[in-house]
Amino acid sequence: MTFGYAHAGWRGPRSLAPPAPPLFLLQPLLARIARAVARRHPEMFARLGIHQTSRFVIEPIGLPFVLYLQPAPRNPILRALPRHARPVCEARIAAPFLQLLRMIDGEADGDAVFFARDLVVSGDTEAVVSLRNAIDDLDGSLAASVAGVFGPPGKLALALLSRRAKRQTA
Repeated sequence: MTFGYAHAGWRGPRSLAPPAPPLFLLQPLLARIARAVARRHPEMFARLGIHQTSRFVIEPIGLPFVLYLQPAPRNPILRALPRHARPVCEARIAAPFLQLLRMIDGEADGDAVFFARDLVVSGDTEAVVSLRNAIDDLDGSLAASVAGVFGPPGKLALALLSRRAKRQTA
């Protein structure tokens, strides 16, 4: 199935997105993240089962781009694409950026976020549930693991974003 970017029925908060950075600058960082996650958490890919080659579009509301993810263990792909891009994918996940961060950090329950209408899922829900379960089953936080790839600056950025997310949900 092919799913486009637009999703009618979104009722969550919207913010004016800042101008998009040149996406080519993000690609090496995202590739580094994908390789590091594959190296540090091979059990996550095993947990995905048949969905290791599924293609996901993750739409962080509030950011000027979408993320394309194909979590193949030997060659994972994570790329930033313009918001108007309509890549072929099996599933789409859309939520405010800070909610997505809270979910991958283990701070927010995906079901609660979904039923509060702050998360929109379309396409192959089995693939999305497999991805969620794979992240939930990790020891520790996936967000902390990703931040660790970038050393102290990454950890500081995660701490600042986490603090902001907590203030926003309080």
